[in-house]
Amino acid sequence: MTLHASNRRGRLRVYLGSAPGVGKTYRMLDEAHRRRDRGADVVVGYIECHGRRHTEHILQGLEVTPRLSRHYRGSDFPEMDLDAILARRPAVVLVDELAHTNTPGGRNAKRWQDVQELLAAGIDVITTVNVQHLESLNDVVQKITGIPQRETVPDEVVRRADQIELVDMAPQALRRRMAHGNVYRAEKVDAALSHYFRVGNLTALRELALLWVAGRVDEGLRDYRATHDIDRVWETRERVVVALTGGPEGETLVRRAARIADRTAGGELLAVHVTRSDGLAGASPGNLAEQRQLVETLGGSYHVVVGDDIATALLAFARAHHATQLVLGTSRRGRVNRFLTGPGIGETTVDRSEDIDVHMVTHEFTGRGRLPALGRRHSRRRAVAGYLAGLVLPLLLTAALSQARSAVNLTTDTLVLQLGVVAVALLGGAASALLAALAASLLLNYYFIPPVHTFTVAEPNNVIALGVFAAVALTVSTVVDRAARLTTRAARATAEAETLSTLAGSVLRGAKALPALLEKTRTAFGMDSVTLLDRVAGEVVARTDSAGTAAAPDRIVSEVPVSDHALLVLTGRRLPAADQRVLTAFAAHVAAALERDRLATVAAEVEPIRAADRMRTALLAAVSHDLRTPLAAALAAVGSLRSPEVEFSARDRAELLDLADESLVKLTRLVDNLLDMSRLQAGALTLHLAPIRPAEALVRAMDSLARPDAAVQPLGLDTAPAVLADPPLLERVLANVITNALRYNAPGEPVLVAASSLRGRVEIRVVDRGPGIAPQDRDRVFLPFQRLGDTDNTTGVGLGLALSRGLAEAMGGSLEVEDTPGGGTTMLLTLPAATG
Repeated sequence: MTLHASNRRGRLRVYLGSAPGVGKTYRMLDEAHRRRDRGADVVVGYIECHGRRHTEHILQGLEVTPRLSRHYRGSDFPEMDLDAILARRPAVVLVDELAHTNTPGGRNAKRWQDVQELLAAGIDVITTVNVQHLESLNDVVQKITGIPQRETVPDEVVRRADQIELVDMAPQALRRRMAHGNVYRAEKVDAALSHYFRVGNLTALRELALLWVAGRVDEGLRDYRATHDIDRVWETRERVVVALTGGPEGETLVRRAARIADRTAGGELLAVHVTRSDGLAGASPGNLAEQRQLVETLGGSYHVVVGDDIATALLAFARAHHATQLVLGTSRRGRVNRFLTGPGIGETTVDRSEDIDVHMVTHEFTGRGRLPALGRRHSRRRAVAGYLAGLVLPLLLTAALSQARSAVNLTTDTLVLQLGVVAVALLGGAASALLAALAASLLLNYYFIPPVHTFTVAEPNNVIALGVFAAVALTVSTVVDRAARLTTRAARATAEAETLSTLAGSVLRGAKALPALLEKTRTAFGMDSVTLLDRVAGEVVARTDSAGTAAAPDRIVSEVPVSDHALLVLTGRRLPAADQRVLTAFAAHVAAALERDRLATVAAEVEPIRAADRMRTALLAAVSHDLRTPLAAALAAVGSLRSPEVEFSARDRAELLDLADESLVKLTRLVDNLLDMSRLQAGALTLHLAPIRPAEALVRAMDSLARPDAAVQPLGLDTAPAVLADPPLLERVLANVITNALRYNAPGEPVLVAASSLRGRVEIRVVDRGPGIAPQDRDRVFLPFQRLGDTDNTTGVGLGLALSRGLAEAMGGSLEVEDTPGGGTTMLLTLPAATG
């Protein structure tokens, strides 16, 4: 007997495929047999065999839950019986087609929501889904295949699955399987192979599936490393970090790093620039902007982090992103600079890199840097060097001047020692300069001011000279120290401005401001995670950006108010006061982004009203001319017939009656189109869906044409399955599309109307041999009041195609434009096939 703990959530296993027919359902059924043979209680909740004999054969022997029939708009549709499965409470249930949209009438709109109920009840679920149904890839798949996918499942539903198994198959093998009749029935194979199942489409879909699963595996690996507190780099994928200083060598480094990343499939390129309180030598905002653009052109990402120790910040960033290689440029400092300031960033990074490979790239600017910038905040090493120089340099200068006593006088001795004091001040700051001034004063008094070798001064002028010497030394050291403080402030302000500028640029370039802000905030300050808590309608909504690394047990939590109803929470290192100020500026950007999101939501709610207003305005403009023309013609004809002053012959009377009849028919059609377009825009169009065969719909459409004897040739309509549509509206759609094709068709050529079925949908093609439609104009032909290439507006207001697409979409279908092979335009009307 199988027991289900009430607090145990079921486990979800997903078979993900790149396209229909790769074997997801077969693999799922095979797993069901394996579990049943081990003694598990397995039930088939819903399986769609699509007439495939191998799938039907392997289904035998499994318990199948009877389907639930749901009546909707005159038809019955089979659905999974969720309540029956919950009552049966098996250990494992099979649910095919996770992205399926349920027939209205049940408590859940989507099948994945049914699956969530099963999981919550403690039942394990095995399901299938194709990559084109993932919400995040919906638009990408449409660009590849040209077919919109209206049934989607949120990525997070699949991402949270306990197991995801990719069912992969080479495009050529899938096409062979289809040609052998193992996927679709014979009448559908040719259409499928020539459209959706082209080799290029299948290859692109396969790559999407592989990349999506690889990303999911990478997320699982990061979670595992975080759970087990693993900080060492695992070289599962090459991630190359290139450090940019803003110097002229940046482009060389970026290109070299990109070549390293491209050596292996799936390599990632990340560029990072570190800003610190004292700035970076030679950092140029212009260079950084150009280098950032180059990085993004090469497919990489650009980041800015804040850190006083550049080597530590670089390595922390590299480890947070699981980088395997780090690329730095060789130092631009000269030998004197290296002697005075000690080991550079590259040497320090190499010493601390541990399991990260560090590449030191030479470039044409190596060793051409300037001397250390004057007036910077002095490091501990330079401070110690300053004190030593304050003691040693005056002694060395005194020894040299003593050897040249006969060639120099007291003035020269004083100036040389004064220069030494200035040099010490530049090296070590005010304190070391004061020490040097004291030592130089004593040495000057003892060795050069008469009487020598004593600390007494014989002449008053020498006393004044010694006092001036001490005063100048003190003044210079004070000025140097103040310059250091001012330079530090300026450099800090520059670094902050640079960071905020990068942040603003990232947000402006991205479509999603809040995620970009949170990600930039986390990387800029080197935090473990950043969470935005926003109170919306009384509920707290949390948005988090995490590095995916293990947080230290003693992690620091920083909170920054964003607005009256929002709070920014950061976890990680302790932020100094200067970084807190920059963080406040980041919070201001977050507040602005939140407000922009709220305004965008309000604007989205107002947009339908604005669209309706625009439509009403356009309708009034159309009424002002296009309604008046047939109305005036009809009135003129009727008025002439009623006039007692003119006697008309029988032929003239017949012509006037025909004119009035034709004008009133045009007027009626125009009014119907305008009213239907208004209902579509207002969402007030009532549909009565029912099965109807394309051949029957074409006959009705031809009867409604102004030219019922027009050259229209049907092809394959008799064998096409019935569609689920509103018959009068389908008639209107076909009539409008065929009328448009007849208007632009080549003389003497018939308009072809063909139909075929594919994957539960019926495709009706209206083919003409006219001039065709340029790719850039294909969307515009479906806008109201657009008649491309036709300046004569006496034949209508250009509502036909706009209305036809709107009606098609209202019936659950679509209307698209394709090129006709050999020249011309093909209108592709796709509608759901009727079942039962």
